[in-house]
Amino acid sequence: QVRLVESGGGLVQAGGSLRLSCAASGSIRSTDPMGWYRQAPGKQRELVATVHSGGITNYADSVKGRFTISRDNAKNTVYLQMNSLKPEDTAVYYCNANISRLWTDSPAREYWGQGTQVTVSS
Repeated sequence: QVRLVESGGGLVQAGGSLRLSCAASGSIRSTDPMGWYRQAPGKQRELVATVHSGGITNYADSVKGRFTISRDNAKNTVYLQMNSLKPEDTAVYYCNANISRLWTDSPAREYWGQGTQVTVSS
């Protein structure tokens, strides 16, 4: 069974920083890409950033220059360093990974974490 477990959310003042982590566990062959999405109250879930195993990254325009995504391939872990946080960054942040499993011919599919709350006060 594959699981994504997030950590690192919390409450921070505007201008502050938080670091999110997400570890994938289970019978994993590969995780590519890994990324973060977020969903604010009353809004649709949106892409924040993704990173491929080779290091290629993609960011939403709203977070470029403030957030940095990175990963540890050996640990199947993805990180999101969030700096200069704004109240509009308040949301539940979800880890996402496209995972290929060991010992199965099934194609790779998406997995989601349970979400971690990030609240930025003004």
